Amino acid sequence: MIPETSTTLLKGIANGENARWTEFVARYRPMMQAYMKSHFPAVDADDTVQETLIALSNVIHGYRYAPDETGRFRNYLTGILRRKALKQCEKATKERTAKAELKELAEAGEAFGTPDDSDSWKDAVLEIAMRQILDDDKIPEKSKQIFQRLTVDGVSPDEVAAEYGTNRNNVDKTKSRMLARLREIVRTLEEAGDA
Repeated sequence: MIPETSTTLLKGIANGENARWTEFVARYRPMMQAYMKSHFPAVDADDTVQETLIALSNVIHGYRYAPDETGRFRNYLTGILRRKALKQCEKATKERTAKAELKELAEAGEAFGTPDDSDSWKDAVLEIAMRQILDDDKIPEKSKQIFQRLTVDGVSPDEVAAEYGTNRNNVDKTKSRMLARLREIVRTLEEAGDA
């Protein structure tokens, strides 16, 4: 059910009236949760609704309710909700990609010198290799940070480029160099494990 828009309610939340926020949440949360359930069933609805409410609280002061000019409030609210849900989807995808890349690196050596070929041994070798890279004084700090943002934090290359004031090509080159170095370290550790 879509609630009726109340201009006094919108003014109240714009002025930070707690009682009006409580009323707003009671009125609009069911609509937002229904939207999430029908459009983004795999995304955590409660988290996304909460993020939407926080975002709304930051922009409601500049919002002007004029349905004939700017459209209905529910469309405005749903637009924020949709953007937050898409961001959650993107974040989940990045995390899966980062985990897959690290797993791929761990499996690149096939066996890490142990008879039982256990996952915990592979994870330990990869962790040691990562630590060695991050502790290596010969590698520029910026390169280490970029690599960590990409592979551990799961941030997209474009976002990392923006964060560090560089371009996507430089980020890709840094990642490639760091992966090559990581593979070298993993190989060295494998050989030490075979000795």
